Amino acid sequence: MLIEVIKSKIHKVSITGANLNYIGSITIDEDLMDAANLIENEKVHVLNLNNGERLETYVIKGIRGSGDIFLNGAAARKVIIGDIVIIMSYAFLDIQEAKSFKPALVFPDTKTNKLI
Repeated sequence: MLIEVIKSKIHKVSITGANLNYIGSITIDEDLMDAANLIENEKVHVLNLNNGERLETYVIKGIRGSGDIFLNGAAARKVIIGDIVIIMSYAFLDIQEAKSFKPALVFPDTKTNKLI
């Protein structure tokens, strides 16, 4: 049996950009991606703490060390710059493996989106 568990979480980062005319996705600073064990094109859930919106999209690499968190395409309508979001991804694991699995949890500085 497989169960779905949280794999990665970036807890409370600020939206630094929103581009309605981009193809779609979330741009994440590559340092944050590495710390959270996220890869390019991975599906993520984005939870907006300011307005309660929840959405699914996929990751594209942002400039390393920039602190960039951009929502692109239609998802850009779900945020405004400065909103605080949580970004999460999940994995399917065998139930025995899931019992000992430890997700990557990242708690960056909310003002700069940099690793503390």
